[in-house]
Amino acid sequence: MELAQWQHRFERWLDENHFTDDTAHDIAHFRRVWMTAQGIMADEDSDPLVVLTACYFHDIVSLPKNHPERSHSSRLAARKTREILSRDFPDFPPDRYAAVEHAIEAHSFSAGIAPQSLEAKIVQDADRLEALGAIGLARVFAVSGALGAALFDADAPFA
Repeated sequence: MELAQWQHRFERWLDENHFTDDTAHDIAHFRRVWMTAQGIMADEDSDPLVVLTACYFHDIVSLPKNHPERSHSSRLAARKTREILSRDFPDFPPDRYAAVEHAIEAHSFSAGIAPQSLEAKIVQDADRLEALGAIGLARVFAVSGALGAALFDADAPFA
């Protein structure tokens, strides 16, 4: 199956099944991470299906930044992604499950998991680059607002 067909199927599944108020980790975020990943992997010998899948499902579980289990989000997302792939995408190649799971687990800064594969490094870099620039700044404000965090603390102006 062509990569574009997988992307279309993943987007359709997310539209029908992934409902979130978290605008920092929605389908638009997944698309931007994938767009960035494509640029990174253009000159690399990586598995594009693994990268695409990890980009679209890396934050399928995303616990709030102030959640005590936040550092486990990427592991939970990896586990849920395998369940989704095996249940809802039975034609997805099972020999790629482990690579997708690792790329998802390692993308997260808070998980502290070092990426061991080229695909995991690409997804991690793409996700981190997505946190920069105007969109990244907008995501910071969205997350801060959702957490009820103050915009500025006079007692800790550089915090």
